[in-house]
Amino acid sequence: MGTATSPPALGTGRLESVSVGPFKLESGVTLDDLTIAYRHDGPGPGEAPQVLAIHALTGSADAAGDWWAPLIGPGLALDTERVGVLCANLLGGCYGTTGPNSIDSRTGRPFGSAFPEVSTRDQARTQWRLLDALSITELAVVTGGSLGGMVSLEVGLERPAAVRTVVPMAAPAATGALAMAWNAIQLEMIESLGERGLALARQLAMTTYRSEADFDGRFGRRQEADGRLSIASYLDYQGRKLVERFDPDTYRILVRTMDLHDVGRDRDGVAAALRGLAAAGTRLIGLGISGDILYGPVQVRALVANARSAGVTAAYRELASTKGHDAFLVEWDRLGVVLAEALDSEAVLD
Repeated sequence: MGTATSPPALGTGRLESVSVGPFKLESGVTLDDLTIAYRHDGPGPGEAPQVLAIHALTGSADAAGDWWAPLIGPGLALDTERVGVLCANLLGGCYGTTGPNSIDSRTGRPFGSAFPEVSTRDQARTQWRLLDALSITELAVVTGGSLGGMVSLEVGLERPAAVRTVVPMAAPAATGALAMAWNAIQLEMIESLGERGLALARQLAMTTYRSEADFDGRFGRRQEADGRLSIASYLDYQGRKLVERFDPDTYRILVRTMDLHDVGRDRDGVAAALRGLAAAGTRLIGLGISGDILYGPVQVRALVANARSAGVTAAYRELASTKGHDAFLVEWDRLGVVLAEALDSEAVLD
């Protein structure tokens, strides 16, 4: 593990962590000692271009070994013989980065529900703190889906001159009211029922992550041997599985982070904010997903339109899929095409 006295490790293909010292949040609260869990695969800076992949709501730093494993590795879309790939557990997470399960130095106990509110802008700044610690000064691509896409936008806006291409997938410039409504229901479930509420929140969330076509094709009106509807059994399973690996306070913090997301906040609006990318020559490829009812094509097209109006070289790409919002975790071949375009600095975006 990396520490403050030994250089953090690069290219290990293992989960590592590094302490980067005190960190002040947008809210004004200062975390005494920010620890960031990360994984880096492939060559380091100076040897190859670097890619930053950012996980979604319940993900971890283990992109190459878990949620994007089919995309990261030798010969894959993010070929780790040609590019370095970094992923870090987001601030507020429960997979090694400082979050609700971390010890509060004031009490000697885990923060739990007392962990302070964090924004996607806070999370982006922690990504840069890690990049600085790893001596990665430039990114060829920063990308992620859903919450990861929101944070990728803020990473680009934090230091646009250091980022060549931003690729937000299934992510808007600002979270809309319908998504916040679903989030409000989930948060009320957790507040009222704790772990049982977390399971129910996950069940509700799953209905927004997939599409009608996917659920009809996989489950239809089928029943299990016990007479329960197959779709109900599936949702129960998803709820139990999340409770086994996640934490209600972490879920609450990260859902609230998504609610707060708005790149135009305190920047005179979305288009004005995106002018920072234009001034630096940073490109943007927005990926929408057909059938996504959470952050669908209309929202991603609006992001791209705002970017173009701000002078950004920007393109919209749409992934046709029956998988809905979660297609950015499923449709490997088509995701690979988008990532290849992003990595090609000479590609003409239209």
